[in-house]
Amino acid sequence: MIGGIIGFVGGLAVTLKSAWREPVTAEYPESEKRLNLEDRYMGFPALTWDGDVGEPYCTGCMVCVRECPTQCMSAEMKDNPLYPLKSRRRKIIDSFEINLARCILCGICVDVCSFDAIEMSHEHELSKYERNANRADLPSLISMGRDYQKKIGWNPRNPEKNNGLPQVEEGGLDSGAGEAVEVEE
Repeated sequence: MIGGIIGFVGGLAVTLKSAWREPVTAEYPESEKRLNLEDRYMGFPALTWDGDVGEPYCTGCMVCVRECPTQCMSAEMKDNPLYPLKSRRRKIIDSFEINLARCILCGICVDVCSFDAIEMSHEHELSKYERNANRADLPSLISMGRDYQKKIGWNPRNPEKNNGLPQVEEGGLDSGAGEAVEVEE
């Protein structure tokens, strides 16, 4: 009987101590009580934007589409109208769609992309009431990507390789012929 009372008093002491402690959980729907997301958080995929040229980094090479384990992506490319004067990308994305209901947020698309064109954004609140309504098209993917880039101050991992600005050879010489090359400005 004494052991039961001691156990009861001990349990009551733990309960009373935790009653005055600050809560460690956040109530989700209330925006002022939400926790901040870390930069490493992986939400849904988004397409990044090259602000120097004014076009997406994506060239439509389809590597991410081929490597996706759930085949939730589709893409088409087109000739870049800004090439070669304003951009060094020959091809550019024409259409891109991700079925977010099928996406498993694995990040393989980000790992295989050679152009820094796709990143896992912080977006996670994209639920819909219809079964097939949770699809993200090119404008919405670019919008998510631009928001993500602005929020975390994103820069490409390989800026010298993936910069879309045309490169001018130094000294006006072509790399192989040894002749002067005219550069239009």
